[in-house]
Amino acid sequence: MIRPHDLAVYPLPLIRRAMPTDIPAIVAIEQDSFIDPWEQSVFLEALTYYTSTYFVAVCDGGVVGFVVGGLEDTGENIYGHLCNLGISPRYRRRGIGKLLVNRVEHQFALELATGVQLEVRLSNTIAQRFYRRMGYRDVFGIEHYYANGEDAIVMMKWFRF
Repeated sequence: MIRPHDLAVYPLPLIRRAMPTDIPAIVAIEQDSFIDPWEQSVFLEALTYYTSTYFVAVCDGGVVGFVVGGLEDTGENIYGHLCNLGISPRYRRRGIGKLLVNRVEHQFALELATGVQLEVRLSNTIAQRFYRRMGYRDVFGIEHYYANGEDAIVMMKWFRF
């Protein structure tokens, strides 16, 4: 939840769908945020596949965060998959990540998803706490999920309709 005193200090960012012109800023945020960042081509490809579930946060005239989501249909259920979330280091702890996750979750629900899944590094306890505060729960682990051999925790949040 965004605290009322945060709004007095920081302006709310504009959350909108990502566009091809946003990719350089997204890649820069990704490189500042992750030890094995996605390549620019992956972000461009995601624009093709996830046109309705790929958002950026714009503040102070530039992109300061992004979220990439996708929909997965199992035949029984439709799930959102939160693929990637990044916030510029200078803009962290301002509620921007929460706004982006809320926006993509809203879009997933509009597209009839019953919940959202994500993977997070076992060592990334800050992200795990963030997602738990957002209502996500640990479901299971995946050994050696990341390129460097690190394990992942799969987390899910179910929507209540």
